[in-house]
Amino acid sequence: MTSSTAHKLLVVLTAAVVAVTGITLFDHLPDPVSATTRATHEPSTPEYRGSDLLDEVEHRTFADDRTTIGEVLSYWTAERMAAADPLTSMIEGTTDLGTLPLPEDEVEHHDAPHKDSEGLPWTTGGEVTRTTGKVFLTMNGHDFTCSASVVDSQNRSTLVTAGHCVKDGSGQWAQNWTFVPGHTDGHSPYGRYTARDMIVPTQWAQEADDSHDYAAVVLNTDDGTAVQDRVGAQEIAFDTWTEERVRDGVQVYTFGYPSAAPFDGRELHYCSGTTTPDTGDTTANGMRCTMTQGSSGGPWFSSFDTETGLGTISSVISFTYADDSPLQYGPRLGDQARRMFDDAELL
Repeated sequence: MTSSTAHKLLVVLTAAVVAVTGITLFDHLPDPVSATTRATHEPSTPEYRGSDLLDEVEHRTFADDRTTIGEVLSYWTAERMAAADPLTSMIEGTTDLGTLPLPEDEVEHHDAPHKDSEGLPWTTGGEVTRTTGKVFLTMNGHDFTCSASVVDSQNRSTLVTAGHCVKDGSGQWAQNWTFVPGHTDGHSPYGRYTARDMIVPTQWAQEADDSHDYAAVVLNTDDGTAVQDRVGAQEIAFDTWTEERVRDGVQVYTFGYPSAAPFDGRELHYCSGTTTPDTGDTTANGMRCTMTQGSSGGPWFSSFDTETGLGTISSVISFTYADDSPLQYGPRLGDQARRMFDDAELL
């Protein structure tokens, strides 16, 4: 069900960004840069290869030749990566952004993981620091950032992220989409991977339905090495959100690269706590978290080992409400998501 709440917004939106830049995802965006300075990474429109899901998903394939991949990677200079904004979205029906509080100026650092973190740096290490990465993308002519995670797959090249990190609802698909696993302080310790295929549920592509704000992205290799072979992968589950568990709450850990103050997008942060069901008009679940825009698309782990950094993903960071900003929401990955990922891993 699509949210109709006028004060609702995606987790990536803050008053500061809109007030200073005037940017939303739908209008007031700058004109695209010229073809001489911007790589061409336009989606083609082939028939989706997963024929059983034609009514359930929308899919785009990008050129995977060496020249095009090189153009996309060349586009993301250090300057462009540093200047990219966290992905923003429009608040429906109102321009009053003054009700959205920002996190405190100081972020307290802890060495040991907490079960009730609301947005601390992740300093424990483990596999999650390799499989979670920062995403750089171009949407409607403007450069943005998101987060994503590698998931175990047959093609060893599949990510899970938020739908709005790959497609502007019923609008355009993202271009120049590049994943940097383990991104730290502007560095790419495990290489950079460009997108080859993007798949989103029809409910997101046609209605921007926040209950289905998730996506699968299949990557090209980096010098012949698949991303899972280089950094490992996390498990993904589609049966977590039973009626009982939704009612009682699930202990989760979420990870991402928040970039608005007091965060700067340079390092991985996490939130942890027990979920509560959305009382609005989505089927999402929420948890207390102050991570700001840029963390969108980061993984929600419904089981997580803080020592190894391995767990099972059952949702992604999706949205928050303007009048309920300490709560961050993620969609439930269920049977439709399972079918989508089953096909994605075969691409």
